Amino acid sequence: MRRVVIITGASDGIGAEMALQLAAKRGSELALVLAARNAQQLDTVAGQCQALGAHTLAAPTDVSVREECQRLIDAAVARFGRIDALVNNAGRSAHALFEQVEDLGWYEDLMRVNLWGSVWCTQAALPHLKAARGSIVAVSSLAGLVGVPGRTAYSATKFAMTGFFEALRAELKGAGVSVTIAYPGVVATQIRYRGYNARGEVAGASGLKEENAMPVEECARLIIGGMERREREVVMTTKGKLGRLLKLLAPGLVEKMALAAVKDEVRPR
Repeated sequence: MRRVVIITGASDGIGAEMALQLAAKRGSELALVLAARNAQQLDTVAGQCQALGAHTLAAPTDVSVREECQRLIDAAVARFGRIDALVNNAGRSAHALFEQVEDLGWYEDLMRVNLWGSVWCTQAALPHLKAARGSIVAVSSLAGLVGVPGRTAYSATKFAMTGFFEALRAELKGAGVSVTIAYPGVVATQIRYRGYNARGEVAGASGLKEENAMPVEECARLIIGGMERREREVVMTTKGKLGRLLKLLAPGLVEKMALAAVKDEVRPR
């Protein structure tokens, strides 16, 4: 039976790489429903996956709009008849010191993409996932485990994702639906460059140190492995695992570690 996987934020970065790796692994046994706002890039990724043997549906979607989330799920079921996995990967970044933010409107916009897009897609897909005893993946961030200076908005959205999907995992335990939360650190993608700055504009630069960024191929491989093994969590770096433990034992040290990840020119003074 063909496995049907929906990936949001699939036009580039982690989402596109996950789609390509899954297509290479499963070929014609896989149907990929790829969602993102950029229809042209989405078609390119869909074509690459088709060349690897996968069946695809490119579904231009803005997950910050509830009706579009519902249309995405409806289109997937209409085309392929089932849903086996939903990867909530769509997201936007932001870097700004809170005291420099005058208009909090873009905080709300960020929450609609990073949290509500995942909630709306999951609600629409849930009956189909339960029928398939399928899998849900939530791509959070290490900033959803440890607050990072300059990332108040982003951390808030990712902490919210973590709380929602942890609670949902417990609710779905008896239904046979797995919930995997992935916590990438700094990954070599453009997400931080396209995120918001203090004025709510496209940042054009990253506020984090990028020298040791994880290759996107490795990140995607780790998430796919966690999904297929139906793991509860995928914390991707030793520093991330250590930071989570030290948060309970030595919170001040964790704050120093978080500051160390931020470029000097954008640190709080």
